[in-house]
Amino acid sequence: MDPYRTDPMSVDEYFQIRENSDALLEYIDGYVYMSPSPSTKHQRISRKLENKFGNFIEDTPCELFHAPCDIELKNEKVKGTKIVIPDISIIGDKSGFTDARYVGVPNLIVEILSPSNQSHDLITKLNLYMDYGVKEYWIVNPMLKAVTVYALNDEHMYEQHDMQKDTGKVSSRLIEGFWVDIEGVFKD
Repeated sequence: MDPYRTDPMSVDEYFQIRENSDALLEYIDGYVYMSPSPSTKHQRISRKLENKFGNFIEDTPCELFHAPCDIELKNEKVKGTKIVIPDISIIGDKSGFTDARYVGVPNLIVEILSPSNQSHDLITKLNLYMDYGVKEYWIVNPMLKAVTVYALNDEHMYEQHDMQKDTGKVSSRLIEGFWVDIEGVFKD
């Protein structure tokens, strides 16, 4: 994921750029990052996961949102402005919804890796989501046909809850009883 601009900018400048651009732009502590356009494989995986999660949480107070939906991460512990566009977000606290975006911390986030954004999702966002208290973070790697699930432990650090590659079922710690068949996720 390449920075859209190499010099830092204010959040107001970021919103001005967003108004005049169709690109998927994220804002993290003064820097703007441009996400690649999703591939057809990415879109298929996202749709399958959205359907699985959406059907499972249908009768719960949680709500699923998919990209492009701005999430302004905000809590009392972390300073700075971070606006991200996760592939899938599951949100339990609906008080943070505005007309333009969600302000707060989703319960669960899914990111589907692209060849050009792996380090951003594997390092930057993993640490960002952990710092803000996203309870569960799913990293879906289409290149390896693998899904890794990280869950916050009692020390508010991510630990790997589950990981499956090629075959098997990957489960959620947060959403009791929820699992996904790996082969089905990556099947064209």
